[in-house]
Amino acid sequence: MTTHHTRMLILGSGPAGLSAAIYGARAGMKPILVQGIQPGGQLMTTTDVENYPGFADVIQGPWLMEQMQKQAEHVGTTLMYDTIVAVDLSQRPFRLTGDSGDVYEGEVLIIATGAQAKWLGLDSEEALKGKGVSACATCDGFFYRGKKVAVIGGGNTAVEEALYLTNHSPDVTLIHRRSSLRAERILQERLFAHKGVTVLWNKEVDQFVDGGGNAGLVAIDLVDTVTGEKSRLETEGGFVAIGHHPATELFRGHLKLDEDHYLWVETGSTRTSVPGVFACGDVMDKIYRQAVTAAGTGCMAALDAEKFLAEAEFELAEAAE
Repeated sequence: MTTHHTRMLILGSGPAGLSAAIYGARAGMKPILVQGIQPGGQLMTTTDVENYPGFADVIQGPWLMEQMQKQAEHVGTTLMYDTIVAVDLSQRPFRLTGDSGDVYEGEVLIIATGAQAKWLGLDSEEALKGKGVSACATCDGFFYRGKKVAVIGGGNTAVEEALYLTNHSPDVTLIHRRSSLRAERILQERLFAHKGVTVLWNKEVDQFVDGGGNAGLVAIDLVDTVTGEKSRLETEGGFVAIGHHPATELFRGHLKLDEDHYLWVETGSTRTSVPGVFACGDVMDKIYRQAVTAAGTGCMAALDAEKFLAEAEFELAEAAE
């Protein structure tokens, strides 16, 4: 067992964690970043990225994360291939234990563990991810300009994504397994008033249909939840919008969570309920969930953490005089 000590400890290696690392390293914090179970975050499973500023051509998600990682290391970040399994936030330095048995101590802690989209769990869904099946309309909707698309879900996320897709598609179908939506009333009213959206009630996805070759998704097979009747909806894009799982299990009982189990932060900052602990990216953001906003909050977290450390060290110096 080895104990690693740093002024700035970062959990998570997506755009938020790596941006925090870049800013922290440039401020002389010599951060240690523990990469977690999915190094690179959700962008490692995203093929074409067309909406990250600074690139005129389409880039690949894994390539973008590789460049961020190299940049973080170049400016002085130490990357650790480990997964944290236990935390002690009762005092500073904060003490975290990795699956490897190593212990990580940080004067400040930045949590950027992200969130994962919920999926239906179908084999056909897995096979067609990135080939017509997506869990993010704002990320991928642009690729379906003028095409027929479908959204699966019945909550706020599903209705918002269906309405968003009308900016690109003249034919949007919302598929819901019940006879009424869970979304807020004002969103439902907007949805029902939109002529470009059709709602299919009491329908569950049986499978996503692969057209073979390079065709990708060509249809969705459905089952009526009331009658059991089977049907097929021809479509080129299927957007699964049934929510997200923020990676906050490790922090339950240690940090304040909101009603959806995302890490709570003070409005306008990245400060959590424990002084010296900061959160950024999708683990605290259930609204935007974009790579660029994650990177922005990563920058904020590093600046907030740097300010916290400077103030804490000033108070210690004053007390010693």
